[in-house]
Amino acid sequence: MKVKQVFAKQYVLQNLWPTYIIMNNYLYSLMKKIGTIRSMNDFSRLLREELQKELPGIDYQYKMAPVLRLKIQRGQAQKNAAVLILLYPSGNRIHTVLMQRTDYPGTHGGQISLPGGKKEEGDPDCISTALRESQEEIGIIPEKIELLGKLTDLFIPVSNMLVCPVVGFCHEKPFFKPDPQEVEFLIETPIDHFLDPEMKKNKARIILFNKALVPYYHITGHTVWGATAMIISEFEEVLRRIDYHPE
Repeated sequence: MKVKQVFAKQYVLQNLWPTYIIMNNYLYSLMKKIGTIRSMNDFSRLLREELQKELPGIDYQYKMAPVLRLKIQRGQAQKNAAVLILLYPSGNRIHTVLMQRTDYPGTHGGQISLPGGKKEEGDPDCISTALRESQEEIGIIPEKIELLGKLTDLFIPVSNMLVCPVVGFCHEKPFFKPDPQEVEFLIETPIDHFLDPEMKKNKARIILFNKALVPYYHITGHTVWGATAMIISEFEEVLRRIDYHPE
C-alpha cells in the first residue's frame, strides 16, 4: 500500500505539478491584469471628477516659472492655442507623451512641448484644437481619446498666446506616428515622475537679455521648462489631490 502511495505522489509531482504551476501563474497574471484594468478605470474616473472641481490654478503653474516671469493675465492674449496631456497605460503605470519639436524658424522651434498648437477657424473650441493638432503632430486617433477635462489657461508672453491644456485618456497605448516635419522625437514618461522631487532642478538661463534662475523637470535625460513645465506643475498638483501612485 505504501509503495502505491509513493508511486502516486511521484506521478503527481512529475505529471500534474508542472500543469498546476502553469495554471497558477496564468491565473495570477489574469487577476493582476484585471486589477490593473480596474485601477486604470478608477484613475480616469477620479481624475475626471477632480478636474471638475476648483483647479489648482495659476499659483501652481508659477511654481515652475522662471523667476523673472510676471503673472500676465489672459486679457492680454491676442491668439489662442491648445495642448493635450495624453494619458495612457503602459505596463502597470500611466504614461504621457512629450515631443521634441524640429528646429524650425519660430518661437517654439526646437523646444520640448506637449502636442498641440494654434487654434484655427474651423475649431469650435480648444478641445477640438488640441485633438486636431495632436492628430497632425503625433498621429493619435481622436475617437479613442476619453476627454477628462481641462486645466487653467496659461498665457505665453513670447508668442502672445493663451494656451488651453486639455487632459485626455486612452485606455490602451496609442500607436504614435509623429510628423517628421514637426516632431524630432517623442518622449514617453510615467506621470509619477512628475511627483518625484528629484526630477525638479534649477539652472540659470538668459531670458530676454536677463539672467534668470529657471526651474525645470529632468525627464528621461531631457530638460522640460517654460510653459510646458508650468502646465505640468498644475497637473502634478491634481495628481496629488487624487493621491495618485503607480501600482
